[in-house]
Amino acid sequence: MNRPTDLLPVVDELLAIQTEVREHFEWELNPDSNSALSLLEAVEASEINDWTRPRRAATVAGLIRRMVLRPTEVAVLGAAVEAEEVLRVLKRPVLMVAADGSAGVLSTLPDSTAERAWSRLACVVSDGDGGQGIIEAVKRGIPVFLHAHGDNVSEWKSLLEIAAGASTPPPLVLTHQTPAAIPGMHNPGGFTDGDRAACVVRSLGVPKESITMLGTRTDVVGRWSGVTDTETKMEKLQWMDKVLRTLEINY
Repeated sequence: MNRPTDLLPVVDELLAIQTEVREHFEWELNPDSNSALSLLEAVEASEINDWTRPRRAATVAGLIRRMVLRPTEVAVLGAAVEAEEVLRVLKRPVLMVAADGSAGVLSTLPDSTAERAWSRLACVVSDGDGGQGIIEAVKRGIPVFLHAHGDNVSEWKSLLEIAAGASTPPPLVLTHQTPAAIPGMHNPGGFTDGDRAACVVRSLGVPKESITMLGTRTDVVGRWSGVTDTETKMEKLQWMDKVLRTLEINY
């Protein structure tokens, strides 16, 4: 039986796309599964109260209250987001969800606006390689949807270490990209941090009409992307496009 805090893909095709991605890049499933189970074990072995399984479910419930029960527009910040785009949406009663390092754009805003912008950031969706942007969000205690995939174990370990050492460790929600259910983790769909953020927002219950994508581009590697191979990243962005088209979200 599914609970209200179980974040499921809004359409089954999203899980099929993850399988297609593995086949396209010739990646095995086992590394994805092993990374996910290791992340779950590491978090549940910690002594941080907000990281326990009941508290992680409560974090999801709190985000549903903030983003769905009080209906609002949600802006997803992508890797190519510019400060001007954020300043424009801040004129409306909008909440923001940042894809990994794109949270860093908020610190480029004028001082008078930056703190207000950070207060509107509901959560970040990260696989741990977002650099200073994700680190600042973590240190500010912003809830993190931390994702496990086959080759990011060192990244999520590093981010967990930073989070555990923060004065107020951020609430965590754990995500994976395997077809099997993993109790204590979620797979709402998605491949890159940007399209996974959109999948998370939809799984929380935000209507697609209420979602605005900022800095989501398939023709360039955004300035807020983690260190990456450009050619491979451009390929990945085509899969991001497929996920967003499946969600019927324009960008």
